[in-house]
Amino acid sequence: MARSVRRSMSPTKPLVKAPLRIGHLDTAPIVGELRRLHEDAEDATVDRMPADEELYGALLYLESRTAALKTVEARRTAAMERIRLWEYLREQADVHQAKAIADARAAKAQWAELASVLAVNAPSAAYNKAMRLKAATLPNPSGSERPVRRTPEAVLLAERQAAARASAQRHAEEAAARRHTLMAPVAQRLLELRGELDDDDDVTFWLDQIEAVLPHCETPTQFVSLGIYVEAAVRELRKAEPRVGEDALSVSAQHAIAAASVLVT
Repeated sequence: MARSVRRSMSPTKPLVKAPLRIGHLDTAPIVGELRRLHEDAEDATVDRMPADEELYGALLYLESRTAALKTVEARRTAAMERIRLWEYLREQADVHQAKAIADARAAKAQWAELASVLAVNAPSAAYNKAMRLKAATLPNPSGSERPVRRTPEAVLLAERQAAARASAQRHAEEAAARRHTLMAPVAQRLLELRGELDDDDDVTFWLDQIEAVLPHCETPTQFVSLGIYVEAAVRELRKAEPRVGEDALSVSAQHAIAAASVLVT
């Protein structure tokens, strides 16, 4: 019988089984609960335990004083939480070491120099380890929550896609800023004429939104919001035209609505 051929996995694809991660963890309350266990057990040296925010030192203390807990249940609870906190520290160490490597490379450190501090024997090994660490800091290109695969190819792919997303975001923000230079005076003109336009509850609502955001419109998000409000105001003004009658509006009001319509189309 012919032997089945094992297909090699693309180095850029994620692991078949998504590894579990602790993720974000508010550690101080957990350390505080462990401190309370030692206080309840009347640990004679608990006053020497580091502050709740000093996670590493607190863990070392708890490890050294586990015998101070008098019940099996307390020792089991404390040990399980210590395991979780050490796993969290391990994940954080990857993230922060990757940032330190990036800072070193930005300061012209060579891979040969980094080999010794990364505890590897060759520049290529330092590079590969750095790529594995960097994987912990990158979002998955697929958009899923699973971590980026720890291969140089997968990291480079994730970096390229992250750079592409950042570039697209910059272009969108620049376009929003350019559009805002046209949108702001049109929105202001609608407000100047609101005494004539403001005869409908829906129109009033959207003109109020424009009036609220326009004086403080400085960020791309605010630019987009202003555009949405102007578009909504134009839509409601167009709906109101059959009731009001276009001839009932002044030439200035008609021009203001027309200019806004062109801009939001």
